[in-house]
Parts: sequence; structure tokens; C-alpha cells
Amino acid sequence: MARTYGLKDCPVARTLDLIGERWTMLILRDLLLQGPRRYQDFQESLAGVAPNTLSARLQALEAHGLVERKLYSERPPRLEYHLTDKGRSLGPVMKALREWGRKNT
Repeated sequence: MARTYGLKDCPVARTLDLIGERWTMLILRDLLLQGPRRYQDFQESLAGVAPNTLSARLQALEAHGLVERKLYSERPPRLEYHLTDKGRSLGPVMKALREWGRKNT
């Protein structure tokens, strides 16, 4: 079971409950910057992520309505991950984090 802050009255804590796990923001970054991605694309761009961790993060993002899977080949079955409108709405947040990181790290 995923960890949660359990602070239902705090919008920051609720947001972190959705996207605060390790690797999640980098998955969102890839989707925002590069568009639809395949599982293998994430494995290449996120060196060091364990396959089970990547699968868990993608499943959680899908369960929270930030990402959706789309079939792009039936034989063999192949999937791509796309941001939903809700996921794309994190674009300005990611941009702000990028700018902060450029200035302060």
C-alpha cells in the first residue's frame, strides 16, 4: 500500500499523495516534454528505476487519472502512456520546479 500523509485538509499533502513517490515526477516530466511514451522509453530515460517500481508508478498515475494507457498495436499487444487533461495541468508546476532547480541547485 502506498504511503500517505493522511492530511485531507491540506491540498499540498493531497497533491504529494498523488505525485510524491520517487520517480513519479520524472515520469510526468517525460510525458510533458516528449509526449506519449512506451514502457521501454521510460526504462531508457529513467536509468536506475526498477521494472516493478516503474510499473507501480504508472499504475498509480493511471488510477489517479493523470495518465492513460492506449493500445497502439494489437499483435503483439503494445501500449503507450498518454497524459490526461488532469496530467497536463501539472505542466506549469513542472515548469516552476525546473526554473527553481536551475536557479537554486
